[in-house]
Amino acid sequence: MTNSRVLAEKIAQAASEKKGKNIVFLNMQEVSLITDYFVIISGNSTTQVKAIADNILKQLREEGITLLSREGYKEGQWVLLDYGSVVVHVFLEEQRQFYDLERLWGDAVAEVYQDTSN
Repeated sequence: MTNSRVLAEKIAQAASEKKGKNIVFLNMQEVSLITDYFVIISGNSTTQVKAIADNILKQLREEGITLLSREGYKEGQWVLLDYGSVVVHVFLEEQRQFYDLERLWGDAVAEVYQDTSN
């Protein structure tokens, strides 16, 4: 497993702890130079979207992993967290459907995250 894949799984686990749903990894390595992985997560409300983002930020900060950029947090409809090799998208479901990153990046290999911690 690559370091970026391990990071993507840590992010997914942190999101899952805050009841993030429909967590998908898009392997971007063959289709884009931007990043290795997108992690796409849905939340039910702006409060939950922010809570998911907060938990990801907290856990990765505790591990010394540096956030490069954060966008959309104030509004809480689509929060983007850029960790370089992994870019996180935490969406309200209606925003996720509207932007449809899985279709937009349809050439990327998609994998649904399965939480195995329970």
